[in-house]
Amino acid sequence: MRNRAKCKLCKKILESFHEFDYVSCECGEISISGGQQKLEVFAKDFVNFLRIDDGDNEIGVIVKSSNEDAVPSYEGPKLSKAQMLEMLTEMRKSYENLPKNAMHTPITHCDLVSLMLLLEALLKELL
Repeated sequence: MRNRAKCKLCKKILESFHEFDYVSCECGEISISGGQQKLEVFAKDFVNFLRIDDGDNEIGVIVKSSNEDAVPSYEGPKLSKAQMLEMLTEMRKSYENLPKNAMHTPITHCDLVSLMLLLEALLKELL
């Protein structure tokens, strides 16, 4: 998963490409850093922060206080079973098309959580 975000105020889309790549939007409301290694985010007000997934979908974030369990959840548009299966197929194909050396690198927890969220949504639709 790429480290991308969008500011709701200035509409700027940000992307951090490597661990020490710190980028801010034009109005200074949000910032991201860490590339795919850390996925660090900063905001003056997280109401103005949107995550952008690899399919260019805008995903709202849920901010929890530090004493709450930090369990990710999907707040995007409701997807059909066919759309979820297509997402899963595209995810698999993107991994299959990686160079051979990349196939032996570990996945991030963000990659794993993204897959689990998709599978959870798909299974909920099937039950």
